[in-house]
Amino acid sequence: MELRTLRYFLAAAQERNITRAADILHVTQPTLSRQLMDLERELGTTLMIRGKNGLTLTDDGIFFQQRAEEIVELAERLERSFVERNADVSGQIAIGASEAVGSRLFARLIKQFSDKYPMVQFQLYNEMADNIKDRLDKGLVDVGLLLEPVDTLKYDFVRLSQKETWGILMRDDHPLADRERIDPDEIAEYPLILPLREPVRNEILNWISREEKDLTIPLSYTLLSNAALLVEAGLGCAFCLDGALAIHSSPQLRFVPIYPEHTTRSVLVWKKNHLFSPATSLFIQEINMLRASMK
Repeated sequence: MELRTLRYFLAAAQERNITRAADILHVTQPTLSRQLMDLERELGTTLMIRGKNGLTLTDDGIFFQQRAEEIVELAERLERSFVERNADVSGQIAIGASEAVGSRLFARLIKQFSDKYPMVQFQLYNEMADNIKDRLDKGLVDVGLLLEPVDTLKYDFVRLSQKETWGILMRDDHPLADRERIDPDEIAEYPLILPLREPVRNEILNWISREEKDLTIPLSYTLLSNAALLVEAGLGCAFCLDGALAIHSSPQLRFVPIYPEHTTRSVLVWKKNHLFSPATSLFIQEINMLRASMK
């Protein structure tokens, strides 16, 4: 299976039309059709259903599309890294970031690096920590900003000094909105919006001392931005960190810390024993300088 074949498949999957995809790829329609049929024969499955209204991906086709996109992106990053080694410091650095207080320090670090190396471009993926770790492991993200708990065995890392405090995001007319802090028994009777990330979710349930079946949980979220809109709409109260920008998205929302206090920290991570592009290596040096300044 060649990269060219993956690119042919991705073009056809995006256009949902063999003729249009062939035009984009500058190949003939019979050539593209033959390549796709050879690919299906090689994999032993049907990836696309050909119909009068165009192409429709099968379940196997959808799965293959996701993996093909990752492989092509990784190949393009590899090609760019060799080009960058023979030029001034330039190229792209892919970073993934969770919502956290540490994002502010990370933003300043990126700005300082960009001022020093203006030819370097950054790609930013805002996702939950588990998705960022998956991208790190696949080589699709160079540096990630994660929230603990994090298994750092596979990564080099810098733990940031700022504490992230857990609390409840609620409407300002909620019965508990005027409290200075909230204890488990007070909040357990209300509908709760919880993070989808399992280790964090388990910590919250442990703090409440309840099982999920004993709580009303109308929604689980990955990033707080849209969940905050549902809090504002009255769906429930959301467990979140004080560093999430979404807690300041509306004057009708109030963040109240939980008690006993529960805190965590942000961690900057990158793969151990990995050969990075010159730009990424320099950026990691900047991160390590940050580590030295915190000692």
